[in-house]
Amino acid sequence: MHYINQLLAYYHYNKPIYTLFILYLSPVILPNSNKHIRLRPDKTLSPPMDTILLVDNGSTRPEATLNLRRLANELTERTGQEIHPVSLMHSNKIPPSELNNQPALTLEPFIKNQLKQGTRNFIIIPLFFGKSRALTRFIPDQIETLQREFGPFSVTVAEELCPLPAGEPRLSQILHDHVVQVSAEKHCKPDQVILVDHGSPIPEVTAVRQHIAKELQERLGATIPLSQAVMERRQGSEYDFNGDLLEDALKKLARNSASQTIILAMMFFSPGRHAGPGGDIEDIYRKIEGKHPNFKVYPSPLVSEHPSLAGILQSRLENCCRPEI
Repeated sequence: MHYINQLLAYYHYNKPIYTLFILYLSPVILPNSNKHIRLRPDKTLSPPMDTILLVDNGSTRPEATLNLRRLANELTERTGQEIHPVSLMHSNKIPPSELNNQPALTLEPFIKNQLKQGTRNFIIIPLFFGKSRALTRFIPDQIETLQREFGPFSVTVAEELCPLPAGEPRLSQILHDHVVQVSAEKHCKPDQVILVDHGSPIPEVTAVRQHIAKELQERLGATIPLSQAVMERRQGSEYDFNGDLLEDALKKLARNSASQTIILAMMFFSPGRHAGPGGDIEDIYRKIEGKHPNFKVYPSPLVSEHPSLAGILQSRLENCCRPEI
């Protein structure tokens, strides 16, 4: 009754109440998805408070979860609102002893626990460059499953970090800053920069990397060539849009000239199977350097290590909470 009274008060001072109930009963379709997630009646209503999640894909490496927590804490300090670090999967396999004795949070059990405590309004800030299947399928599927068990509740999913076609210029600036940083630290001018990411079988996700690459090339200028590579891609010509594997790209460069300096612009957020110390990327370039002593490869810091990332995440949160006019 308390919440109904709030709605009635809101109606009295603002708009016809039937609008509120129509909006409450109307599902919102995520972009590029046929899944439905219900939003609360009006974003301008303050009670009840939202539970805000910063969500990544998840990893079995504790460094990734610790990094997600660091970002969530930084965003909490910037916004004054508690931000919960939650992964979609994998991180629940990490022993709590490797996470300061705090178990990692994953999406389905976290939201279920919140629902049991009476929370009905959630905001998800995705730590994803593009609109991957995690956003268009996995999250909507999880929400639908929970709504069947707990009834309707509201979920607002903020935009991904590089929504196309507008993009996000701050991302290419982060990558450029990191390339300049590595160049200064290693006292070198790179013969080539390679923008490397995880790789995706989805053309729309690959388009994000290509968009960022174009902006990064403009920042680097014409004297430093930029290419792109991925850590994973499916076999077959139908996936050629995804680009070359990093290992193949580096081997080809080393064959053409065994005396080069390459900087890898790392389009990754956190250490994981590929990025960070002991990851696949390090293994790949170390082996190639071992065969070609004058062929030097220097990876840049990860995107999450740049202070501007928190500003982008804050913008996504503010945009999804801004009342519509």
